[in-house]
Amino acid sequence: MAEHSRLRGPPDDRTPVELLTFGVVNLDKPPGPSSHQVSGWLRDSVDETLSAYGSEDTLEQAAHAGTLDPKVTGCLPLMLGDATRLAQVFLEGSKEYIAVLECHAPVPADVESVVSDFEGPIYQKPPRKSAVSRRLRVREIYDLEVLETDDRKVLLRIRCESGTYVRKLCHDLGLALGTGGHMGHLRRSATTPFDDTDLHNTSEFLDALTFWLEDDDETLLREVVDPAERILEDLPSVTIAESAAQEVANGAPVYEPGVLDVDDGIEQGSLVACYTPNGSAVCLGTFARSGDADHGIAVSLERVLV
Repeated sequence: MAEHSRLRGPPDDRTPVELLTFGVVNLDKPPGPSSHQVSGWLRDSVDETLSAYGSEDTLEQAAHAGTLDPKVTGCLPLMLGDATRLAQVFLEGSKEYIAVLECHAPVPADVESVVSDFEGPIYQKPPRKSAVSRRLRVREIYDLEVLETDDRKVLLRIRCESGTYVRKLCHDLGLALGTGGHMGHLRRSATTPFDDTDLHNTSEFLDALTFWLEDDDETLLREVVDPAERILEDLPSVTIAESAAQEVANGAPVYEPGVLDVDDGIEQGSLVACYTPNGSAVCLGTFARSGDADHGIAVSLERVLV
């Protein structure tokens, strides 16, 4: 029974405590604080709320998906509790930004043509202040669109690979335009699978905690905090039996006999999410099946979520 109790119930049936310890908030980061500061403040607020509620659960961890500089605003998914184990998923998806390119001279007439040349693979070296090694690397620009121009400003929509430095991209665009340039305002409008259609600001999140704690009203909390499974929406899925999920909870890989269903077209070596039949996430793993196997390992573990 102890092993079975480690498995979660269906995502839509979670209690507020369960949401706050395995949930995600599509946060609209404000200008000013760093991403790390925002996640730390909200982590402490949740932990204090759980303590005041009388829960034995605590929130020791919260993590944000993709650092935004202090002045930058927008989509910053905040993973709560065990949902922090899903951080690697955000490295798989794309990012979208709305940026202002500040040119150092009037915007040339051929701006759209010049900008379009930057779609595709580009070389970038991380800036000196970055936390990663400053090695030349390739990043993919999936789509680069000029939305508007005004004298010395160009409003851009940028959809790109995770890890792209938009500030460096703006600098290079300025050189290509012949005017020189730098990044002005920047807002992240999407980080797959989240976008700016259902963002929640810090005040809404704190209000949701207060209403639940003081008024026993869960409505806003359930609007603001999603089950952590939302992070996995774009990953291929494998459904496994509860007995197999219990083995995963003890560190075993997913063996073929425990597999109930597999999404079509998953390639060997792909990152997949494994679920119990009730839709509860069990683990992240690497798809190991080769052909229509009926024995051996189906999924090698990356992160256990139960």
